[in-house]
Amino acid sequence: MKRAFDIIMSLGAIIVLFPVFLITALIILIADGMPVIYKQKRVGKDAKLFTIYKFRTMKNGTRVAATNDLKESQSQIIACGGFLRKTSLDELPQLINILKGDMSFVGPRPLIPEEEEIHQLRLEHGVYAVKPGLTGLAQVNGRDKVSMEEKVKLDSEYVQNHNLGLDIKIFFKTFVNVFTMSDVVEGGHS
Repeated sequence: MKRAFDIIMSLGAIIVLFPVFLITALIILIADGMPVIYKQKRVGKDAKLFTIYKFRTMKNGTRVAATNDLKESQSQIIACGGFLRKTSLDELPQLINILKGDMSFVGPRPLIPEEEEIHQLRLEHGVYAVKPGLTGLAQVNGRDKVSMEEKVKLDSEYVQNHNLGLDIKIFFKTFVNVFTMSDVVEGGHS
């Protein structure tokens, strides 16, 4: 049932939000040129790598690191990038990942492979038993402001207790958090 929900909702969202995709791509193109879509390897279900899609918010050549580890992030963000990140519009291309089956709407956020310490904790706590999500329990309970250990605890709690009701609660709480732009940290700055 979750997969059917993901397919129907991601396809519907891509169709409805297509004008937003086009406008965002055009803004990035004007602000910093090509490419407008950023592709990156992420750790998915069963700890297997997949390619995630995002609108590019950082200058070409920026080193790969977790957001809160990228201390120079302010100087690397393109003109419109801060707004795209705070509003999570940069995440819209992940609807394609959901449609393809790499991700789900709700699940633990996919890590970059370089995040070795949290990756090990996730392995130990069975977090990779489910598909990663566009949003998750950790994102609606502090997002960038919770510690690595707390994120793993929340991700593990989600894996152990996930159900349609919890997914719907997280899904709607995400809209509130995105609308209020709460709990966003860029390179150690709120």
